[in-house]
Amino acid sequence: MGATDPNKIRNIAIIAHVDHGKTTLIDNILKQSGTFRENQNVEERVMDSNDLEKERGITILAKCTAIDWDGSRINIIDTPGHADFGGEVERVLNMCDGVILLTDSAEGPLPQTKFVLGKALKLGIKPIVMINKIDRSDARPDEVLDEIFDLFVSLDATDEQLDFPVLYASGRDGWCAQSLEAPRENLHPLLDLVMKHVPAPKVDVDAPFTMLATLLSADPFLGRILTGKVYSGRPKVNMMVKSISLDGKKVEDFRMTKLFAYRGIEKVPVDQAVAGDIIVVAGMSKTSVADTICDPAVANPVATQPIDPPTMAVTITVNDSPYAGTEGKKLTSTMIRERLMAEAETNVAIRVTESAGRDAFDLAGRGELQLGVLIETMRREGFELSVSRPRVHLKKDETGA
Repeated sequence: MGATDPNKIRNIAIIAHVDHGKTTLIDNILKQSGTFRENQNVEERVMDSNDLEKERGITILAKCTAIDWDGSRINIIDTPGHADFGGEVERVLNMCDGVILLTDSAEGPLPQTKFVLGKALKLGIKPIVMINKIDRSDARPDEVLDEIFDLFVSLDATDEQLDFPVLYASGRDGWCAQSLEAPRENLHPLLDLVMKHVPAPKVDVDAPFTMLATLLSADPFLGRILTGKVYSGRPKVNMMVKSISLDGKKVEDFRMTKLFAYRGIEKVPVDQAVAGDIIVVAGMSKTSVADTICDPAVANPVATQPIDPPTMAVTITVNDSPYAGTEGKKLTSTMIRERLMAEAETNVAIRVTESAGRDAFDLAGRGELQLGVLIETMRREGFELSVSRPRVHLKKDETGA
C-alpha cells in the first residue's frame, strides 16, 4: 500500500558535481535503511543503471528511489551532475521539498554544483550541506565550507537558506556526523536530519486528484511510464482520469489500471496513493512530460518551471561514406528520424527539426556531453549516421533557417 499521511512523506534530491560520491552515498543509504536483504547481492552504484552511466561514472538520467525510515517514507531522487542534463534537473527539483548538496572535501564546489544549486535556491528549497570524502588525505573541510557559504551568497540565497545544517561524511564508508569530532558510525544522522529539516509536501489531500508528469520512460510490457508527484487528492486503481497540457487542452482520457510507488529501487504495484507521494502511472498513450494527470473535473494544469533552451546543435544525416553499412544495420533516414523523434519526446531538453528534403536533421541540446551521449547510445543500438561539427544553437535554428 502507498503512504496514507502526507506529513510522513519527505521528497528530497541529492545534487553534486560529477564524481563527488552522490550515487555511492545512495547505495549506502539503501543498505542501511533495510531496503536490501542482508544476503542480497547488490552491485555498486545501483542507481546508475544505464551502460554509459556505469562506464563513464556519471549520472545521466534522473531516477527515483524510496526508503522507509522511522515510520515515514523518504523519496530520494538522484539527479544528473552535469549542466548538459539540466532538463532532467529542473523537472525533478519540482518534485522535491529539500535537497542534499554533496561536495567533495578536497575539490570543493565546482561548476555543476553551482548550476544545480542555483536552480534549487530559485525554487525556495532549503538545502542540507554534506561535505563528503572526509577521509581523503588532502581534505580541507573548513575551507570548503567557507567556499560553499560564499557560493550561496553569490547565488542570492535567502537568510533562511544560508542557515543550512552541515554534515561531514564518507559516503563510500557509510557514515556521516554533525561535526569532525563526532562518532563516525552510520548514515542515521542524515536520515534523521532529513525528517527534521525538510518540510512535508504542501498538498491538499481532500481536493480532486492532480499529478504533474515529470519523468517519462518506456517499458515493453507496461508501455509509457510517467513518474511524478501527486499535488492533490488520492489516486486509486481503476479511477477515471484525464491529462491536460500546460495550455489547458485535454490530451487524453484514461482509466488508471496500473499504479506504482517506489520501494527501494523497485516499482511496486499499489492500490492507492496520497497527495505528496511520488508515483508511477503506466499505460497512457499520448501524455508526456509537463502534462497534468488529473480528475476529469479539474480544469487548470499544475504550473511547472520553464526549461532552459538548447545551446548547441549538430546536423545528422545518413552515412553516405564508402564504408556505409559495415558497422550498423539501421542506416536509413526514416530509421534515424524515428529514433530522434522518440528521444525528443522523452527528453525535453532535446530539439529535433527536419530539413526541407527530410534527409537531414538538426539535433539541438544543452551541450556536447548530452549530444555525445545520445549519439553514442544510437551507435550502440546499431545506427549509422554522419554528424556535423557542433555549432552554437540559435533560436532561428528551430525554424529550419
